[in-house]
Amino acid sequence: MTIRITIDRMLAERGMSVGDFADAIGITPANVAVLKNGRAKAVRFATLNAICRVLDCQPGDLLRYEDKDPQPAKLSDTP
Repeated sequence: MTIRITIDRMLAERGMSVGDFADAIGITPANVAVLKNGRAKAVRFATLNAICRVLDCQPGDLLRYEDKDPQPAKLSDTP
């Protein structure tokens, strides 16, 4: 299971660069890249709030759930 933050499309629609976006939400461009590339392990609510404020969107507009393993693990499958 993976939860992705999908900001590429929203940045493109708004004509906003990664650098301008990073400045507006108060994080580094490198951390924006971590979010965009799906490598983030967590997102602070303050950061999510800033993203939604700057992009004028709701959290649900940004988050996408991807189930990479369609078969749920059985208790007997775990060590």
